[in-house]
Amino acid sequence: MPAASSRSARSATGGSSARSATGGSSARSATGDALLRLAAPIVFGIVALGLWQLAVGAADARTPSPFGIGARFGAQFGAIWSASIGTATNALIGLVVGTLVAVVWALLCANARWLEELGNPLVTALSVVPLVSLAPVFYAMFDSSLQTGRIIVAAIAAFVPVFFNTLRGLRTVLPIHRDLMRAYAATGWQAARTVTLPGALPFFFTGIRIASSITVISALVAEYFGGPVTGIGNAITTAVSSSDYALAWAYVLGAILTGLVFYVVTYVLEVLATRHRTTE
Repeated sequence: MPAASSRSARSATGGSSARSATGGSSARSATGDALLRLAAPIVFGIVALGLWQLAVGAADARTPSPFGIGARFGAQFGAIWSASIGTATNALIGLVVGTLVAVVWALLCANARWLEELGNPLVTALSVVPLVSLAPVFYAMFDSSLQTGRIIVAAIAAFVPVFFNTLRGLRTVLPIHRDLMRAYAATGWQAARTVTLPGALPFFFTGIRIASSITVISALVAEYFGGPVTGIGNAITTAVSSSDYALAWAYVLGAILTGLVFYVVTYVLEVLATRHRTTE
């Protein structure tokens, strides 16, 4: 009996050691994969910038080097910041307005199929219309000295992805969950609050993340077609017309950073809003 107990103890100890080793190996593998995913785009970006720097040595002045763009970005940071704030403000207002309209319309369509069929032609038209063609129209409709046209363009750009994703999320509730709510005699609001809306939240934030970048692009492009002399798009046009291509690329860099800020902020909001779902 003592020998059997000793063998059992050694077997248990060996099993726990094997599990610990396996767990440690899996943790190291996950850490290595995370580091690889982080390092790969950084290395690729450095290599691409290095090749760009080498390639522009034989190019003309219309192709500035990354170092030249960086120097102009630092020297004109105040102007780039001001232009970025102008574009970001229009994009943010358009994102908020477009999101609110999209969510309300998705809620209505989710509860009334006939309403969705009624509005489908308009929503489809908005999803395919070239937004750049709307900017001059809105400048003519509203005062061209106001930002109204740019905000409307950004709002339309945000509406489409948020609406389609939110509507899809509202309709992904499993039948068993609906039956469970009926069994508990839950009201419509209780069912929506406990099942429908939480289930649609990931889809909603997917639409927000898509719209966050599109609104920045739309607001920027709308600035090329008139309106107030503010924003990154107008600044790029002015720099190109003055043959200051390094400055134009510096403004492009400002536009890229603005879009990244919008995307990162919406991603952080998504993580904060859905973290309880991942921990369950």
